[in-house]
Amino acid sequence: MIKKLGYYLFAAFFSMFRICPVKEDKVFFIATHDDSGEGNIGIVAAALREKRPDFELCFLTRRDEIRHPFDFFVKKAYQMATSGTIFMDNEFMPMAYTPINRRVKVVQLWHGTGSIKRIGLDVETGQVAKLAARANKRITHLIVNSGRTKKQYARAFGVPEDRTYVLGLPRTDRILDEVSMRRKRRDLSLQYPELQGKKCILYAPTFRDDEVGDPRLALDLQELKEMMREDEVLLLRLHPHVAENFSDEVLECCGTSVMNMSAYPGVTTLMAAADCLITDYSSIIYEYCLLDRPMIFYAYDLQKFREKGRDFYEEYEQYVPGPVVQSQQELVNIWQQGFEWKEKVADFRRKEFEFLDKNATKRLLELIFCI
Repeated sequence: MIKKLGYYLFAAFFSMFRICPVKEDKVFFIATHDDSGEGNIGIVAAALREKRPDFELCFLTRRDEIRHPFDFFVKKAYQMATSGTIFMDNEFMPMAYTPINRRVKVVQLWHGTGSIKRIGLDVETGQVAKLAARANKRITHLIVNSGRTKKQYARAFGVPEDRTYVLGLPRTDRILDEVSMRRKRRDLSLQYPELQGKKCILYAPTFRDDEVGDPRLALDLQELKEMMREDEVLLLRLHPHVAENFSDEVLECCGTSVMNMSAYPGVTTLMAAADCLITDYSSIIYEYCLLDRPMIFYAYDLQKFREKGRDFYEEYEQYVPGPVVQSQQELVNIWQQGFEWKEKVADFRRKEFEFLDKNATKRLLELIFCI
């Protein structure tokens, strides 16, 4: 109820500011999932600063929503109401009540390049689904990565396929840039000297709806530390909605063997540093596969997630590009013994990507701004 009142309040100010003229050279970015320079929003903004320095760029982030209510409800509503283009990396529920000028382009970039688990209207129910459907009607351009994702996302967002564009996602341009990724890896090791000379394993579990206020790690960290080699370090990356309630106290037993990197600004740098990825149902695999490195799928709650969670678009065990394990012992065994992975990762990449040319951002700017 409180959230809905917030949506109404934002919409009320937005409606009041609609009397102001819309500026074609003003762009409003809604980055409530990833406001780093490595996310889709940050990359598009950087490209616009370079190509059109005369544009006015405005931003709304998750921090604005939580910490600066006056700016959020008044200043951000004004900026959004007077912008000629709006970019988003997530659903923005106040948009359900904000009638957008027909001349305004509303571009949904989302924050994942694909999705194993069901998202959006494929999983939302009740009032949330109604609000999301209304908000998504404002979308004029839904940007996706492939023909497969086009059909999936068009349905999940309730957006017609003729407003869904297969261009590739801006963040993949950076990941495909080998020079940039080597630099990111080097910079991280300079920032964290304890990583130098170490094999880094990135653990990035997915967002679970029931763990927002009570995050849990499905790992016995003390046991894990005893099993790890001295030249290994586990980098923990929790989903932003979960990380803010996670306590580092549970990591005290691990020393520098396990490091919480959930607050690190931008996951691309962490992927650059990771020699191996451990995940479960996260969309991070769509970007990590571009690095041609091994992945392990620690699906400890697979049956529960399938029955009571979001379920999947594909048959999970056959779809993911790596071995599936369901216990910590299995995880450590396969981690230490090694496994075949190259062919699976290559096949996955071929199926999921129509563009591997590092020009997704260029195509997007040409479509939206003709530049």
